[in-house]
Amino acid sequence: MTSTFDVAVRAEASLGEGPTWDPATGRLLWIDILGSRVHTYDPATGRRTVRRTGQHVGAVKPRAGGGLVLNLRDGIGLIDPDDTFRWLHREPVPGRRANDAAVAPDGSLFAGTMRYDEAPCGGTLSRVGGDGAVKVLLDDVAVSNGTGWSPDGRLMYYIDSPTRRLDVFDVGEADGRISNRRSVVALEDGAGFPDGLCVDADGCVWVALWDGGAVRRYTPAGELDREIRLPVPRVTACAFGGPSLTDLYITTARVGLTAPHPLAGSVLVVPGAGRGFPQPPFAG
Repeated sequence: MTSTFDVAVRAEASLGEGPTWDPATGRLLWIDILGSRVHTYDPATGRRTVRRTGQHVGAVKPRAGGGLVLNLRDGIGLIDPDDTFRWLHREPVPGRRANDAAVAPDGSLFAGTMRYDEAPCGGTLSRVGGDGAVKVLLDDVAVSNGTGWSPDGRLMYYIDSPTRRLDVFDVGEADGRISNRRSVVALEDGAGFPDGLCVDADGCVWVALWDGGAVRRYTPAGELDREIRLPVPRVTACAFGGPSLTDLYITTARVGLTAPHPLAGSVLVVPGAGRGFPQPPFAG
């Protein structure tokens, strides 16, 4: 149940997170939340870029018209194709920051938040439309984390990390509303905490395990059918990338580790791990 991994980007990110493949540019986007940085990596050339955000950033995603959308501490920001920044929705809440986010099949952004102290019910999951309209979907989460949709768009997977569960919702065909939340996987003791996730072309869910040193693949029925063991304990998120969407990129963190492994904070990649499917850009 192990796979050979390579080092895509050797780094010392405090809290590396949110790998996202941008097919328009052929680059991997990822972030260092606590370092307030947005990174890009081009596997074809090895070229890397770094952009400082000025405040903690929970996620970055490509936009349909070019540029990026950012889930920031104080709200949702946009980087336009000319590299200028502007706010789409600004709503600072003392003691709260942004966390993981994902783009739904309709192009809306499902943006998560959490309190810095990780207090129960201190975080939210909200739907942000391309016009900046915000609707809070969940207001009782602690650490809003991995979010992803099945290939047919009829299921949405979601993780609130302290629950140590992978949950799933039904998605309305007409309006995209989520309902009927239930648990698919409950992690056993010693496995760590579920963090970021991605869904592959077979409808299976890959889950990064914080303090678990692994990425696991679960079937839609919740059966564990693969585990990729890694030498770093704090594995944060995963996403398929590369020209054929067959390479699994994995972000890691070094925050809170007294003796970090040399690769903690780097981006790892497992070539040919599976098959992803194209993810929509943000419609705003």
